[in-house]
Amino acid sequence: MATTAVGGLGIYPALSMAAEAFEGHPLAPKKPHFDPKAENLILIFLTGGFSHIDTFDPKPELNKRHGQKDNHGTLIGSQFKFEHAGQCGMPISELFTHMRGVADDLCVIRTLHTDIGDHFQATLAMHTGSPTVPLPSIGAWMSYGLGTKNPNLPAYMVLCEHLPYTGAQVWDSSFLPPFHQGVRIEPGDNPVRDLKSTARNATLQELEREMLRDVNRLHAEARPGDLNLTGRMTSFDIAQGMMREAPKVFDLSEEKDKTLEKYGLERGDNKSFAWQCLVARRLVESGVRVVQLVDTGASNNWDAHGNMEDHRKKAERVDQPIAALIADLKQRGSLDKTLIALCTEFGRTPWADGSSIKGRSHHSPAFTCLLAGAGVKGGTIYGETDDIGAGIVSNGVHVHDYHATILHLMGFDHEKLTYRYAGRDFRLTDVHGNVVKDVLS
Repeated sequence: MATTAVGGLGIYPALSMAAEAFEGHPLAPKKPHFDPKAENLILIFLTGGFSHIDTFDPKPELNKRHGQKDNHGTLIGSQFKFEHAGQCGMPISELFTHMRGVADDLCVIRTLHTDIGDHFQATLAMHTGSPTVPLPSIGAWMSYGLGTKNPNLPAYMVLCEHLPYTGAQVWDSSFLPPFHQGVRIEPGDNPVRDLKSTARNATLQELEREMLRDVNRLHAEARPGDLNLTGRMTSFDIAQGMMREAPKVFDLSEEKDKTLEKYGLERGDNKSFAWQCLVARRLVESGVRVVQLVDTGASNNWDAHGNMEDHRKKAERVDQPIAALIADLKQRGSLDKTLIALCTEFGRTPWADGSSIKGRSHHSPAFTCLLAGAGVKGGTIYGETDDIGAGIVSNGVHVHDYHATILHLMGFDHEKLTYRYAGRDFRLTDVHGNVVKDVLS
């Protein structure tokens, strides 16, 4: 099986030829390298760097040494209580009480590490594998490798109320064909701009679309290598499909009260993180390959320099909805084909941030990210950090390893999912990365 794209449009030559034909679809479904554990990916990104030592990696020794000084500053223990949850006995802090209810489905990786402790660069690395040069996002790579299961909806959709660090670069397609770029959904009354048709006559509108399609085809014939044109043509087709299907996905009126209650969602709410999580479930069940949820905003950023108590209100926003999403997918029989990756750009230091004894600074040498769902060994903890959570003791997992593991669960050899650009083959994991086999079921 060929492992690089033919003509830059797919993994299999036949699919590439179909995609390049006028009646073909550039997002036609493609087979991965091997049978995948997961068909869909839900990526949840908590912007700002949540503290590993206050959430999923308890450090009693740090609490004992609270107020002491080391070479980095004054050590501060966690103010949040931990309890053992689930049959596995996983320790989870009071910040995530609802997540305790799905502990047996979680794989907590305590030894993530990244190269740079700057928000912008660490966020870029977590999404694209590169902390410096903007490259295609993981969702764009999935769209490129798998195509879509529903041609009326994009393969990659992003629920994002406020732009995160690096802005739209976290869902950009970069040098991949532009139709693999994530489509942003803005929670609120108008989640997709210009989705409603302004045409007074549907027949006339269709005639106009046919005329535009014919003009674009003639233009494309003269410029066969112009992928931007192909991207625009594809976006028109998807937009027409979205006008029919997206409003149904965003309309929660038929969801049962019990379901809304599970997510902590009030009927009529169309903006909260709870709404976003429930819509994420509906999107993957409607055939969207990758759904990303970006938790960010001025009042919801996890960057806790001043006071760790701020973590409490941030966790209240996401704890119940994320736990409900996992439980809901499991109850509906969808968790065994959906991979959930919950991550942040880095952790927080065990010592105080400067003169403040309440807040923590950025910490890239060791932090926590989670996996759950298809192909993941639930109820497990992988890796160990030292007594204060500053460094890795065993089983370190670089961001490249995290990405390699996600790609493996989606059916890809991360070394072979490549795209040739500017004279070289690029991939999400650059020239690094190993699948963390011990977290696989």
